[in-house]
Amino acid sequence: MDAANNPKVERVSALTRRVVAPNPGPFTFKGTCSYILGEGDVAIVDPGPADPRHVAALLDAVTGERLRYILVTHTHRDHSPAARALREATGAIVAGCAAYAPPPDIHVTGPGLDASHDTAYAPDVALAEGDRLDLGGATVCALETPGHTANHLCFALCEEKALFTGDHIMGWSTTVIAPPDGSMTEYMASIERLRARDDAIYWPGHGDPVREPQRYLRALTHHRRAREAAILQRIAEGDATIPAMVARIYESTDKRLHGAAAMTVFAHLEDLVARGLVESDGPPTLAARYVRR
Repeated sequence: MDAANNPKVERVSALTRRVVAPNPGPFTFKGTCSYILGEGDVAIVDPGPADPRHVAALLDAVTGERLRYILVTHTHRDHSPAARALREATGAIVAGCAAYAPPPDIHVTGPGLDASHDTAYAPDVALAEGDRLDLGGATVCALETPGHTANHLCFALCEEKALFTGDHIMGWSTTVIAPPDGSMTEYMASIERLRARDDAIYWPGHGDPVREPQRYLRALTHHRRAREAAILQRIAEGDATIPAMVARIYESTDKRLHGAAAMTVFAHLEDLVARGLVESDGPPTLAARYVRR
């Protein structure tokens, strides 16, 4: 971004350009990364927030080209809302994740989580595992990666062995998993699916690229297992509630992120209960009390 806080386009590979939206924050880092794939006939991955400056930057970047597809990894409001303005301006097809569907057990955390989703998002084409799009000189393939959200997709650019990871893998922080739409069980299964691939680079929705994907995935898996062990240790030492665990496990973390940390601890506990390692006094919730089995 330039000094005037206006997004700018940067070429990051032969077939990829990046534009960072002007929406920095504790959950978005420097802003949402939108990616332009291909030359001539192009696609935009994660159009970002409906900020006129960002929309204008994306339209300027593809001037003289044909925007064929607007690809959306998931429906959080920092990733998908600009799709509507881009579609109206260019006639491009909005494709990607399915529309957000509130989980039947949304009461577990409350309807406030719905506010993080772009409920107006309605794709022209909902992509599924293995669906491919041909841009002439670039081929994009969809990969289902639920966990951060139930509808999360990643997109592979086959010619560059590159994976556009949305919020499934981020280049600056671990991913927040917020049940019931998010699932730690599904997230870890999606991580294992990536470990079976041979992608050369990850381009995340926030932060810098991951240039050693397999090493990063190993570290990420270790981090999640270490967090799980820390939760089990806190329970063993008598912490029975999520706020008590967060206060100790995340004591050096920015308190603005403690709400998100609580959701991630909850996601771990939900998984631990399902695996029979922890018990809760009733179904797992943010307010439940937990003990080790």
